[in-house]
Amino acid sequence: MQIDFYLLKNDLEQATMMFACQILEKAYSLDHKVFVCTKDKEDAFFLDELLWTYKPSSFIPHNIQGEGPEPPPSIQIGYLQEPRGFNDILINLTDTIPIFHKKFTRIIEIIENKDASKESGRIRFREYKKYNYQLVTHDIDNKQSPCSRRHVAQSLPLS
Repeated sequence: MQIDFYLLKNDLEQATMMFACQILEKAYSLDHKVFVCTKDKEDAFFLDELLWTYKPSSFIPHNIQGEGPEPPPSIQIGYLQEPRGFNDILINLTDTIPIFHKKFTRIIEIIENKDASKESGRIRFREYKKYNYQLVTHDIDNKQSPCSRRHVAQSLPLS
């Protein structure tokens, strides 16, 4: 399993969610199934709304897990609940490793440029290392814009 840690330089409030949108756009374009685990219902609904508005020219079908059409779109957003039917990519937007993380082939961790986020990221990095997962870090210099398209394009699987 590969774990990608994206270390954001931008410390703006929405930098993490905007970067998650960028990753989701790329993953959707490559037909990946993605589960986004947020820390709470508020963050899940915020990301849900942001995906509709963050970029006027993009369309990323998604929904909160358990809501919306059947079958569900390939991008589901949940808040600390067990994902249903996913085994591709997990985007973890929490401060802990979800107990269901082994259901995925790839995990994406987005680390904010804040001390608490960096510290919890270091703890997760050490925990993942105990599992002998392949750990990859990406320094994202997103001070000028919320996302680095180059890093996203290079870091997600192309198949």
